[in-house]
This record gives sequence, C-alpha cells and structure tokens, in this order.
Amino acid sequence: MSTDSAQIHADAVAISATAQSGFTAIEKPAYEDYSRCVHCGLCLNHCPTYRLWGKEADSPRGRIRQMALVDEGKLEIGDGFITHMDRCLDCRACETVCPSGVEYGKLIELARGQIEQKHSRALGSRMLRSLVYRSLLPYPRRIAGLARLTRFFQTSGLESLTRKLGIARAFGMEERLTLLPRIDSKFFDSQLGGIFPAQGKKRARVAFFAGCIARVTFTALNDATIRVLQANGCEVIVPKDQVCCGALAAHAGMRDVARGLAMANFRAFDVNNVDAVITNAAGCGSTLKEYQQLFPMPGDELAQADLFSRKVRDITEFLDELGITASMRPTRLVPLRVTLQDSCHLVHGQKIREAPRRLVRSVPGVELVEMPLADHCCGSAGVYNVTQTSASMSLLEEKMRLARGTQADAIVTANPGCILQLRAGAAKFNTGQEVLHVVELLDRALASN
Repeated sequence: MSTDSAQIHADAVAISATAQSGFTAIEKPAYEDYSRCVHCGLCLNHCPTYRLWGKEADSPRGRIRQMALVDEGKLEIGDGFITHMDRCLDCRACETVCPSGVEYGKLIELARGQIEQKHSRALGSRMLRSLVYRSLLPYPRRIAGLARLTRFFQTSGLESLTRKLGIARAFGMEERLTLLPRIDSKFFDSQLGGIFPAQGKKRARVAFFAGCIARVTFTALNDATIRVLQANGCEVIVPKDQVCCGALAAHAGMRDVARGLAMANFRAFDVNNVDAVITNAAGCGSTLKEYQQLFPMPGDELAQADLFSRKVRDITEFLDELGITASMRPTRLVPLRVTLQDSCHLVHGQKIREAPRRLVRSVPGVELVEMPLADHCCGSAGVYNVTQTSASMSLLEEKMRLARGTQADAIVTANPGCILQLRAGAAKFNTGQEVLHVVELLDRALASN
C-alpha cells in the first residue's frame, strides 16, 4: 500500500463507520455512479497527475475511493480531500479507457460542488474565486472592461517593464504572464446580434456560440469560423444576449453560477429555429452538451437543458457531418506538414476523434503527421495552468517534446485554451511551430481568400 493510500485508510478508520454521509443529499457523487469503478487500474497510465507523481490518491480510482469514503462518513471533506480533487485536470482521459463506463467528469465536478457547499477555503482563495466566477465571468461587459485594462498593460510597455525589473519573478508570476492571452485590438462583441448569409446554396441555419474570454482574445478565430460556415452553405446567427457557457464555474464546483449562465443561454438561443448551435471551443462544447447535469430535478429547466444540448455541435463535428463543399487550395499561408493535438474535452468528453483529422486531410497539399500520445492533456485544462502552474508546465514540456518530434510546421487543435497553452510551449521550448485551430487551417485554404 502506498504512503498516501495508507493515510486515506488511516483517516477512514479514525472516523466512525456509522457516521452519516459527508455529502449533502442533493448534487452529490452518487453510489450508482462511483460504484461502477472496479479499481482495475487501466486508467492509471492515462491520468496526467498519476503519471507525474505516481500517487494513488492523485489517480482517478484513488479520487473515486475518497469520494466513496466521504459518502460513507469515513472521510472528512478536509484539506487532504480538497488537495487531491483540486489537482485533477478533469481531462477525462480515464473515461475513454474505463471498461466499466465510469463518468468520471461528472463525479469530479459533483465532488468539487460539495467542497464549495461544505468547506470554507482560505480567505484569499475565497475572495479570488468569488471575483472570477461570480463577479466577472457572468458579466460580458466586465470581461471587456478587464480586457481593455489588460491590453493597456500589454501594449504600453508595462508588461515588458514588469519582466525587466524582475517584479513578475519576485511574485512568482513569470510563468503566468507567459500564459496570459494577448488581448485583441477589436473585440468580437461587435458581431453579436449579426446574421451572416450562406454563400451559394443554403444548406443549414446555425447559431454560433462565441464564448466569453474568446470574445476578447480569439476574435480572429471566431471570424474564421463564421467565414468557413458561410463558405460551406450555412447561414450563421450570432445571438446577442449569449453569455459564458459556465464550464469554468462548473469545473470549479460553483454549480449555481453555471446554472444561472445556462438559463441565460436558454433565453438567448432560439434553438427551435436553427439546425445546430455551433461552438469552436471543445471545453465549452462539452459543458453545453451536458447542461442536463446541472439540473438534478425534473422540470422545465431540465427540459430546456435537454433541448438545448441536443442541438450543440462542435465545429469540427458539424463540418465533418455536413461535408466540405467550399473550394480550397494550397497557399503560402497553409503549413504543409501539421500534427494534431486532441483537445481533451473533444476526444474524451465529446468522444470526437476522427472528425478534426478528416478535416485536416481535406485541405489540399497538407500532410497530417500523428503525434504520439496526441490525446494526452497539454496541461491547459481551463484555469489549471494558473492554479496548478508547476504541474501544468511539466505536462506542457512533455507535450512539446512530442510535438517537436513530429517535425511538423504547425500544431492544430480544437480549443482556444489548448491553443494558448501550446503557443506558450512553442515559444518556451523553441519548437518553431505555429499553433492553429483546425478551422483556421480551413479558412486559410478557402479559394475565396
């Protein structure tokens, strides 16, 4: 028995076996879900944190065991339990290899929700979490305001000065500054409420989900997504009042915030009058497709969640199903040799593996070179690279070693968070590789460009 496993066992026997569950009755990891784990260990080599540290408590089955012990009243929701839950990237690679079909992503989010309800974190942590998840993400105007301040910091010379004087290093912020997204000069917000007509024969009518942070950092990607959809016969509607998908809040255990955001999106999107709701962010798409999990009680809200989620499609999934009809050609802007990094919430959460590969291969003149362990996490994982920076950078270093080994000109992926992480990795480890979204590759190859 490993040291951390022995400690879990010791903590368990120290608490009466007759104690009540440490979880609240509603929205807790359920016995019928966690008991499906047979502790076979097939998940271990696919778990990023277990590969890093080799600790059972930081493996999927170890975390599930801790959830079971809390539910049995044999383990407290204390610092140890919280540490191991927080260290999880929620990449869901364990789900792909699990022979028992354990829905680990659902379990870890519920466990974090229980922590949020039943444990008081340190004051600084509480304040920061409340600021980000409750006071910022639900409010697009506040995101835009903070983005403008961040852009001033980036373009005025203050960021360079902060690095030059060693201020960032002194406060342990140097790595985090590297991961800070570059703010756009023009935000995608100006496109909200717009309707973009199909080119040629109209084949579909879709609503585009633009994200939240992506609206101030990935305007070019969102514009490219609309152009590619138009070129392939889609009328694109961009609902005006859409808000953050709620993924980051749900991952953090703030399920009430995520629910509020989901309900706002139900109101913003008229899903009955579109063929699909399109997202170019795999992390957003995974949550949008699982909105039902945020509403545990039967009723109108659950029905709305089900209706909404059934219409959600990742852009790569949708284009692969619809079929590429737009004429494409190789240009100097299109890298000839590319490798693909699977976005965790696309390949493991949404079970979409081949669609992005087929789209890449459809671009004339492009060779797709498979990266070893392409479905292993790059370390981005929402805000994991900020909250668990050291672990994230270790995972990124290994990912960039594998990417360099492909000798590809570019790395393509399907999630903005992965793009930021991989761009930081390409710069830090000098791989000389461009990082693109699959849709940006298609956009560059459109004959109309």
